[in-house]
Amino acid sequence: MRVVFMATPEFSVPALGALHAAHEIVCVYTQPPRPAGRGRKDRPSPVQARAEALGLPVRHPESLKDVGAQAEFAALRADVAVVVAYGLILPQAVIDAPAKGCVNIHASLLPRWRGAAPIHRAIMAGDAETGISIMRMEAGLDTGPVLLCRRTPIGAEETTADLHDRLAAMGAAAIVEAVAGLDTLVAVPQAEAGVTYAAKIDKAEARVDWARPAVEVDRLIRGLSPFPGAFVQVGDERVKLLRSRLAPGQGAPGEVLAGFTIACGEGAVEITEAQREGRRPMPAAEALRGLALPPRLG
Repeated sequence: MRVVFMATPEFSVPALGALHAAHEIVCVYTQPPRPAGRGRKDRPSPVQARAEALGLPVRHPESLKDVGAQAEFAALRADVAVVVAYGLILPQAVIDAPAKGCVNIHASLLPRWRGAAPIHRAIMAGDAETGISIMRMEAGLDTGPVLLCRRTPIGAEETTADLHDRLAAMGAAAIVEAVAGLDTLVAVPQAEAGVTYAAKIDKAEARVDWARPAVEVDRLIRGLSPFPGAFVQVGDERVKLLRSRLAPGQGAPGEVLAGFTIACGEGAVEITEAQREGRRPMPAAEALRGLALPPRLG
């Protein structure tokens, strides 16, 4: 099939590779290069970098609202467009242009966790499972009928980074299957019950509140790892907490029980990986070298 691929982040890269191996990618749409790194030089998106390595044509319009951009898209004569965390709203004219429409890879079991941060929110909410949904796109936010789902449990110590990589691989396999079956798969409308929205992560959520139950603190740490990273202030230093697990123990909220095990409002959490300012992520024991934790963290 003639496929237009529309995506931006690292999560989308495995799907691009899988589709390239199975179909003709006539064009890749992605967000324009953005300033990044210490030098703030323009850096292409992960999808653009991979597309160029594969020798694929790349476009990064600032908008698809004008008729010129829509005409250029329609002129590609695509059979289908595959959209994965692209970052632009698709006007109806774009959705309607491919012969077989537009399909989307979404990292949740729709209708749960529509929106921007489904992986983070699933972990933070304590969901037992999540997965990949392949849906036909329509004008609403992640509201289209679902062509297929793939489910997976969420591990007790799994972080957003861990789950991200697993779901990216699952999404790549699922989209190849879905594109091959576009003429036979039945698109099932999403249920009206069970709709939740995965709001974009706000950095204001990242400071750990030790008065919360240990299960919630643990989910917060794992859900915000690696970005933006849940954190605790130790003197003048902000320490990111990247991996954790529930631990035995009880004490006043924020009390350091032993090593990097911290009492919460109910129960305790053991930090197993952390990142000090200006340093790489490291096991907790290594992070504690030269870091004097107070008797109680705020």
